[in-house]
Amino acid sequence: MEVKRLIVCGGNGFLGSRICKYAMARGWDVTSISRSGEPKWNTVTSSASPPAWAHKVTWERADMLRPATYAPLLKGADFVVHTMGILLEADYKGVLQGRESPVAGLRRAFSAAPQPGNPLERGVEAGTDADIRPPETREQLTYENMNRDSAIMLARQAAAERAHAFLYVSAAGGAPVLPARYIETKRAAESTIASEFPSMRGVFFRPPFLYDSSRPVTVGMAALTAGGAAFNGITRGVLGGFMGAAGTKPLKVDVVAEAAVEALGDPDVKGPVEVPEIEELANRAWRKNML
Repeated sequence: MEVKRLIVCGGNGFLGSRICKYAMARGWDVTSISRSGEPKWNTVTSSASPPAWAHKVTWERADMLRPATYAPLLKGADFVVHTMGILLEADYKGVLQGRESPVAGLRRAFSAAPQPGNPLERGVEAGTDADIRPPETREQLTYENMNRDSAIMLARQAAAERAHAFLYVSAAGGAPVLPARYIETKRAAESTIASEFPSMRGVFFRPPFLYDSSRPVTVGMAALTAGGAAFNGITRGVLGGFMGAAGTKPLKVDVVAEAAVEALGDPDVKGPVEVPEIEELANRAWRKNML
């Protein structure tokens, strides 16, 4: 049986590291790409020591905003995954240097001012060594830069390398406390990837809030989200559009990770994958492992 090669961009994160784990369990060749390489394990698991499977993953460093730094790593990839994104944006250098207050950063995040177009619209060259961010947001990590543009440029490179499938971790929805641009940039990435790279199977996971006991704060947040989901069910979704992901049942991070690997391995899975489908994919993977 041919060994599948998987590239996980953001593979040292909360979800990405677990995607690596479940892919390794299938005997796949797994490479993680991130700015810092191997995870600080106590930030993604309950232990500071790397698990046994981690020694078989190739932990690479690259800048997802500079495609030339990761392009060579995609050669021969069967599947490519993008797990990165931000919940809140800010001019982080400006805040650190005192040039901008956190309040000003939040005010800009909620602004309805026009934002720069995606890299394809701006004519950014494939495989460029330059930063893909436009000049006006070059010093910022914005929703457009992180949630949309980094994914589009990664998908462009994956398609050029003839990857079979590209999985983009989107979101079930926004939330009352988040700017509309958070989910708008996620959906824009999905739409652009699907339309611009039709020869590559696009899989767009839309998970809810993720939790795990290794991150105790996420368990508490999940309980609150579960309460919102219960309220949404009782009221038959009367506030569903307003609540967004805050009104959707949370999922354990391992459920989503295992489902992602199952989706990549199934050529019939493509397009948006909502929460019920994520759960079914995870259940299917579990049943396979029990055989």
